[in-house]
Amino acid sequence: MSTARVQVSACALSAAVKNLRLRPTAVVSFTNHFRKKSLRVVSMSSVPPSQPFEIAVKASVTTPNSLGDCPFCQRVLLTLEEKHLPYEPKLVDFTNMPEWFLKANPDRKVPVIKFDEKWVPDSDVITQTLEEKYPIPPLVTPPEKATVGSKIFSTFIGFLKSKDPNDGTEQALLNELSSFNDYIKENGPYINGNEISAADLSLGPKLYHLEIALGHYKKWTVPDSLTSLKAYTKAIFSRESFIKTSAQPQDVIEGWRPKVEG
Repeated sequence: MSTARVQVSACALSAAVKNLRLRPTAVVSFTNHFRKKSLRVVSMSSVPPSQPFEIAVKASVTTPNSLGDCPFCQRVLLTLEEKHLPYEPKLVDFTNMPEWFLKANPDRKVPVIKFDEKWVPDSDVITQTLEEKYPIPPLVTPPEKATVGSKIFSTFIGFLKSKDPNDGTEQALLNELSSFNDYIKENGPYINGNEISAADLSLGPKLYHLEIALGHYKKWTVPDSLTSLKAYTKAIFSRESFIKTSAQPQDVIEGWRPKVEG
């Protein structure tokens, strides 16, 4: 339905909004004694879909019928879990990809989710679409906070792949982790304060991979001095949604082996 515009007085705003609740989108304008304001009423659904979302994710290479080690898949699964949306994971064996997956996603990347009978790739697109379709509970991270910790993953990979202990990759990672530690100390316990948000659901799986992969291949751990970061990872990793959707440590280790040994 096209956008509707209704003129009402300030004292009649409540009634106008109530009458517009059934419309997908509506703009309500009203005038008080001082200035004219506009209120946008956007349709929001907290009702889960009638059928579970079909989502293709990486399968475990160590345990049959288990989730694999993709942090981007876990990000989407975390979003579904935190929004209490039903889903049906379709485990994709990357050594023997099924025909339906190749047809649905010629790029051969996961995650891929089915929206309205169409397979949609890219965790950024998927999580944004879920937020738009099911905004309750909200997981939006304010734009000014959305990039907090965003360089940790790339610096982790650089350090993990490094063969030269003096190339500065370890220090680059420490700098990013220290910066994040300071941010959480002042603004935590989560990136957006007291409530978990999309930025946490993106960063959490990456920190999980960092902890396991660096511990295994580099015998390296996050410094104990980064107490706020330690508390943050503990809070994320202990959430029921995270425990339910995280890969087994051995899968994470095997998943990073080609980059370390390649």
